[in-house]
Amino acid sequence: MTKIDTSRPDSVLPTPSHTVGPFYGHALPFRGGEDIAPLGHPDTVTVHGYVTDGEGDPLPDALIELWGPDPDGTIPAADGSMRRDPASGGFLGRNGVEFTGWGRIQTDANGHWYARTLRPGARGRSAPYLSVCVFARGLLVHLYTRIYLPGDAAVLAADPLLSGLEDARRDTLIAAEEGAGTYRFDIRLQGEGETVFLEFQ
Repeated sequence: MTKIDTSRPDSVLPTPSHTVGPFYGHALPFRGGEDIAPLGHPDTVTVHGYVTDGEGDPLPDALIELWGPDPDGTIPAADGSMRRDPASGGFLGRNGVEFTGWGRIQTDANGHWYARTLRPGARGRSAPYLSVCVFARGLLVHLYTRIYLPGDAAVLAADPLLSGLEDARRDTLIAAEEGAGTYRFDIRLQGEGETVFLEFQ
């Protein structure tokens, strides 16, 4: 767009440029971002799902970040999610031993994502959960939610967040078990069945 000073017909001033995003796929995803659990760890679970918009259409360029405690409920303090080669600066990936509790996953062309992590332990009065941050087109601010894994109905019922929600809304935060160690958690950004999102103040 060009701004023209009508009092001086010979002046043409450029306006500042604006970049419209998102460009999450350019620099934010990293190789192995979905492999949060150390290789061969016995408490490894796979969580997967789809990110959809209000019409139920998949979002092929969303970005999911997961954080979670280890099976004892301890928040990891280990470095290593995005290690770099000290000589070349190139990306080395995870070391396969340390559990950092954090991962970043880009959805595929069908809006599908997956992560292999450790089943989280309980912290405080809350039932065990994974924290989730969603980046997607059309969002001016990223969204936060949680993934609770099924298994202990009494613990889920006593969770302070879950117990304050209506059943239909509560169900959007609990993953469905598909088999031993595999859970499905779909993220609906709006519309019918919209996932419960959290606001931090």
